[in-house]
Amino acid sequence: MPELLFREDPYLRGCEATVLAVHGESVELDRTVFYPLGGGQAGDTGRLGDWRVLDTRKTPAGDGVLHILLPGAVVAVGNKVHAEIDWERRHRLMRLHTALHLLGAVVKAPVTGGRIAEDKAHLDFDIDMAALVAPQIEGQLNELVRAGVATKVMWITDAELDARPELVKTMSVAPPRGEGRVRLLEIRGVDLQACGGTHVANTGEIGALKVARIRSEGKRNKRVTLELA
Repeated sequence: MPELLFREDPYLRGCEATVLAVHGESVELDRTVFYPLGGGQAGDTGRLGDWRVLDTRKTPAGDGVLHILLPGAVVAVGNKVHAEIDWERRHRLMRLHTALHLLGAVVKAPVTGGRIAEDKAHLDFDIDMAALVAPQIEGQLNELVRAGVATKVMWITDAELDARPELVKTMSVAPPRGEGRVRLLEIRGVDLQACGGTHVANTGEIGALKVARIRSEGKRNKRVTLELA
């Protein structure tokens, strides 16, 4: 199983790696800093040596990362490469993903879906529209940002997660499994939930947030979209 270095250190920007497999224009590595599309978060982009990585996806088995290269790249099994993410883009994703954890703590309602792109992020809630007041939500979010609360990654077993279903807070997204353990993100006193994404180390690093819009996406989906101010 490849080393998924972003799980332990989301600030790691690059690493040396060996090509394990080539599938057309997609490459698997023995270790990687690239986060693949999943959990609502966009996949990383960047470079493998001289070649651009346009996107990243999970392997069909779900235990590795497919680095999708610009057409025409010439890479062979056994090649040694330097993997480097687009850090500015990743950091925006980290800030926005952490912001959604704050949003889920501020809006007290079941989360039915969500997505993190590089320029905005949203959560969908099963709640009455009248309960979603943009200035109030924005004010509470920015209070939590200014508080500068540290985030912390921890791990529990699959069995422990099964015994604590409240740790899975997004109805449409299941946390990554398959290793016998599950990753949690804690924002002390604010949020604790299973999450495999990348996050900043402190809420103060998110920066100012604004509620870009609130709209209905169906009977059980009231969408709150955030942007970095």
